[in-house]
Amino acid sequence: MTPALRTERLDFTPYRPEDEDHFVALLQEERVRHWMGQGQVPDAELRALFRAILTDVYPTRRFDVWGLWRQDTYVGHAEVKQTGNVDGHELVVALAPGYWGQGMGTEVIRGLLRHAADDLGLTEAYGMVGAENTASLALCKRLGFRHVRDVTGDDGTVTQMVVISTTGAA
Repeated sequence: MTPALRTERLDFTPYRPEDEDHFVALLQEERVRHWMGQGQVPDAELRALFRAILTDVYPTRRFDVWGLWRQDTYVGHAEVKQTGNVDGHELVVALAPGYWGQGMGTEVIRGLLRHAADDLGLTEAYGMVGAENTASLALCKRLGFRHVRDVTGDDGTVTQMVVISTTGAA
């Protein structure tokens, strides 16, 4: 089972059925979708995705995924998983816009890196960040991620693949 994690201000909690509306609302938020590189996803598809986390991802330990909470308020979503994007594990973070610019992205990434190293035994982790997402790219640079390559989507958008060593990561 995905373990619960804790940082200074945040609780990383495996999702529970009652978290579904929070998850759906976050992934329907236009600014979050934009930086996640996603268009509008129908409500029913997001709900099916959420249920798959509970019924498929957790029971088979396919990857680790959490709701992010600050003082009992849902603030975002985080994952550490193998994907087709990289030959390794990718960190995925989506914070609600009301929590941007408060250092929480840094806190989430540091928590994920600690979990990746200590609990999963990973020596490096990747991220995929939109080339126009200057705030997230600056965060990655501050933490010590390095640019691997640019990935151009079918629609012409560019995403930067970045990587960091989990050993001694900020």
